[in-house]
Amino acid sequence: MWESLKARFIANFLYKNQWKYIADGLGITLKVTLFAGLLGVAIGFLVAMVRSTHDKTGKLRILNWVCNLYLTIIRGTPVVVQLLIIYFVVFGSVKIDKVLVAIMAFGINSGAYVAEIFRSGIMSIDPGQFEAGRSLGFNYSQTMWYIIMPQALKNVLPALCNEFIALLKETSVGGYIALQDLTKGGDIIRSLTYDAFMPLMAVALIYLTLVVIFTELVKLLERRLRRSER
Repeated sequence: MWESLKARFIANFLYKNQWKYIADGLGITLKVTLFAGLLGVAIGFLVAMVRSTHDKTGKLRILNWVCNLYLTIIRGTPVVVQLLIIYFVVFGSVKIDKVLVAIMAFGINSGAYVAEIFRSGIMSIDPGQFEAGRSLGFNYSQTMWYIIMPQALKNVLPALCNEFIALLKETSVGGYIALQDLTKGGDIIRSLTYDAFMPLMAVALIYLTLVVIFTELVKLLERRLRRSER
């Protein structure tokens, strides 16, 4: 049995350096996840600010309607469909880097969920904090930036980290636009060796390892936040 597994391992990964498909795919997966996460945070922060401002002051009605429409569409459709639409419809007539398309698609999708995370954090802050800011002479923007957001960010940081972990796994559908990410790298090896077990198990173990590492980092962050509260 061990000789058989060794032979399959060599055939799948060492023969013609096929392990590089996995390594290169991992690099692309991490790149897409990182930049899509940053884009999602930026979009989510802006949407959350618009929605929370409307909820508290009644202003920005048109922008709030646009944000609600964005949230409804993005959260109501599968991410893989959004990816295909952006690649084959929005950029169907132009030549564009698949990595950039993936970053945009996953970033826009993540932004909808990050927006609700930020908004829940803002709305969880006691209304008296706004009154305290006004008593110090701050206007609404200054109160939000200097008093509300630091507290809200501390509350939602673990949830943001968990969203990043979910985003990492969602990028596995990038192969639908022929993006050579980690999952696609394993599938390429499978197509060359006609052996699905070794490459797909390797891909699954790498994803599992990354998720476990990020999960432990989130737990460490949560413990430090609890200590700082005490």
